[in-house]
Amino acid sequence: MNETVSWFKMALQLKESVIIKVLPRAFICSLFGGFISLVYYSKLPLPWHNLETITNNVVFGLVLGLLLVFRTNTAYDRFWEGRKAWGTLVVNIRSLARQIHTSVAIKEETDQSEKNQQLKLLVAFAIVTKLHLRKETVTEELETLISLAKIEKLKQAKTPPLEIILWLGEYIQKEGEKGCLNSYQLTAMNQLLDKLVEGLTNCERILTTPIPMAYVIYLKRLLLIYFLFLPFQLVTYSEWLTAFLVFLISLALFGIEEIGNEIQEPFGYDQNDLSLEQICQTIQSNMEDIIALSESNNSEIKREQDVMELDNFYGLN
Repeated sequence: MNETVSWFKMALQLKESVIIKVLPRAFICSLFGGFISLVYYSKLPLPWHNLETITNNVVFGLVLGLLLVFRTNTAYDRFWEGRKAWGTLVVNIRSLARQIHTSVAIKEETDQSEKNQQLKLLVAFAIVTKLHLRKETVTEELETLISLAKIEKLKQAKTPPLEIILWLGEYIQKEGEKGCLNSYQLTAMNQLLDKLVEGLTNCERILTTPIPMAYVIYLKRLLLIYFLFLPFQLVTYSEWLTAFLVFLISLALFGIEEIGNEIQEPFGYDQNDLSLEQICQTIQSNMEDIIALSESNNSEIKREQDVMELDNFYGLN
């Protein structure tokens, strides 16, 4: 019973649906259908049969259906490609964070705090990538993660996420030169940075490669022609119900088209776009856990060292 109620609740919900956006178009088509009903009952000498045949043509309906399906599939491909690109970013951010946490040796007291700064820099990379894809400037979201000087540098950079990758690369190279990383670890971390660049580039490719405008225009024209002649097909059978039927059919077809419009740019703020805020929050939670674990381990190590010093002092060892 609960599943049935849930099914109807989802079918009728307005949030995250496109019905609000397509209602004005459907109402206009419905008004036109009502006007055609009025003309039909006024007995005007129009070639009703010929006009009905145009929309009733199987080839016309097949072409329209295929175009709508192709439009929706193309848009979903872009949406899914965007999600995979962000999945790649999340995997490689976590992998790089793990390697920084476990592989970079601590030789000085400042090494741990510097490691923590790099982990925060990974969070900043995710947030800056989100802002970059939305063509927004760097905001106060970063103030708790990086210094004000670096924020100013990011504001001046043409590609802020790439600037952060360069900073991470400089840190890894410096740790390698200090002997805190061996050559294999250094190579592995640089490969992860390359994958972050790849994920960023894939997102930019989706963003800068829109669906060809000629195709979008052609589909809209075909829909317009279809709804211009649809009332002539329905009026001889449905009479005064023509306006209502046109409204339902137009709501369905315009809805399919609008779904494609909404998901073709997956990095925005629409209800059906990718939840980039949630992804960034997940990354931030992961980094906070790693930082907390590092501090806990350091406290344990420091406690053991203190115990050993006391034992040595009292000659217990």
